[in-house]
Amino acid sequence: MVAKSKASKVTEDSIISMYMDYVLEHESVPKSIYKFCKQNKLSEADFYRFFGSVESLQKEIWNKFYTNTEALILKNEAYNNFSNKDKMLTFFYTFFEMLTLNRSYVLFALKEHNSPLKNLGQLKGLRKHVKSFAAELINDANANKNLKITKYNPQVFSEGAWLQFLFLLKFWMDDTSPGFEKTDVAIEKSIHTVFDIFDNTPLENILDFGKFLYKETFP
Repeated sequence: MVAKSKASKVTEDSIISMYMDYVLEHESVPKSIYKFCKQNKLSEADFYRFFGSVESLQKEIWNKFYTNTEALILKNEAYNNFSNKDKMLTFFYTFFEMLTLNRSYVLFALKEHNSPLKNLGQLKGLRKHVKSFAAELINDANANKNLKITKYNPQVFSEGAWLQFLFLLKFWMDDTSPGFEKTDVAIEKSIHTVFDIFDNTPLENILDFGKFLYKETFP
């Protein structure tokens, strides 16, 4: 995700890269900031300039996944003219490509503790980002609707987008297909289903998505 700093100046990104390398090489989280800094020839003062704890660093890594994804999709000049469905598809495809580039770290981070809830705690900031992204899409769609009764609920949609993300994340973690092509299919089918639900034409795609999930769960 973040390239190591070639310069001697310590940056937030360089510390993140040091941390990601450390946990993959040691297969464990640093026991203390002191030991982590000593191994990386980093002063504790430099570490604490950017992060108050290992936990805050872990959360920032997921924030970086989001902000880097956002930066990539906004580089596409055609993106702003995409439909809301295509914007959501583009976001999920790009985000999971970002995760794939860092798959070893992500799998470690999400399996560090025996408790799934504890592992998901580091996604707190990411949750806000994903929900905000989804709510913005809905608010944009609502701007073209005159009747209140035809407007979508941003809060409901954004929470649904987050639950959808968690489902796709678990699917991607378990995916063993070449190039994670089954995850791409899951992204496409789930996005189409969600938008069809909000367009009140869900039946065909929901059944299609349900068959896909059944096949993947009970091969």
